[in-house]
Amino acid sequence: MDSSRLSLRPFKLSDVDDFLKWASDDRVTRYLRWDSITSREEALTYLEKVAIPHPWRRSICLDDRSIGYVSIRPESHDDRCRAHISYAVGTDYWGQGIVTAALKIAVSKVFKEFPDLVRIEAMVEIENKGSQKVLEKVGFLKEGLLRKYGFCKGEIRDMFIYSFLVTDSLL
Repeated sequence: MDSSRLSLRPFKLSDVDDFLKWASDDRVTRYLRWDSITSREEALTYLEKVAIPHPWRRSICLDDRSIGYVSIRPESHDDRCRAHISYAVGTDYWGQGIVTAALKIAVSKVFKEFPDLVRIEAMVEIENKGSQKVLEKVGFLKEGLLRKYGFCKGEIRDMFIYSFLVTDSLL
């Protein structure tokens, strides 16, 4: 993949059709806390009310077309040293290094944009081997297993916690 074709940018309402292509796929949303989006109207509402106002949610774009997202949510007050990261990309782009490249860009940018930020955390279900590989390729460290920690799609699930510190090096 030619990395010059890859970019991260804020979502726009005009992304609705590209967003719907991947956000309606149950394989993409399997490990996300939100369900697949099933209509153009629902996609527009999600972009307008969730994605666009989010403090740091970016569309992963290939040739400026939305193929996924990366979201980094800093905590507030005394916990502003921490942020949580989540991401997804359409199945047509799995296994091509796109998410790894996008996360490297995102991590680098977010530490500059949030000067109090010291740590980015990712919670990954133990079954989600692909996401674990992505985080490890970026340079995240697996810190441990959190038993019965995350509620997703009607179940309480075991999660691995990964972290990346401002002093760590991207791989």
